[in-house]
Amino acid sequence: MATAPDRIAELPQIEIRPMTDGDVRAVIAIERASYQFPWSEGIFRDCLRVGYYCRIVMLGGEIVGYGIMSAGAGEAHILNVCVRETFRAHGIGRALLEHLLTRAGATGSAEAYLEVRPSNAAAVRLYQTIGFEPIGVRRGYYQAVGGREDAVVLKLPLRGRRARPG
Repeated sequence: MATAPDRIAELPQIEIRPMTDGDVRAVIAIERASYQFPWSEGIFRDCLRVGYYCRIVMLGGEIVGYGIMSAGAGEAHILNVCVRETFRAHGIGRALLEHLLTRAGATGSAEAYLEVRPSNAAAVRLYQTIGFEPIGVRRGYYQAVGGREDAVVLKLPLRGRRARPG
């Protein structure tokens, strides 16, 4: 079993590669362990089927994270980014997000968008340090215990952007 890196300097050992149908079970296990209301297996398989940019993060031969992005009409939408809990806060999510954003820029996207739960402070912090800025709120967007939770919509201009260090 892979162990979490002690610091960001150890990140060159991660590999980001395309997600395959064979990876979906491991991805779902991470998703279910991470969220009270996880995506279904069908959603992940649909993302692969329609050609979304689906990537996984490998560390020591294990899948420790994944990201899914759609791109078209000059914009990219980060749909899902997740890192297995024991590997969080080591720069893996940042590396994966930077990878997705680099790909978005390469596709000609002028900006990237994503939604985040305001209660997910770690994700909000990560997105802000990368340069995402809030542009709106989607009321009742997320399912939550006892009802619904809003989503903050974030936007990042991609033209002329450089990756930000951790």
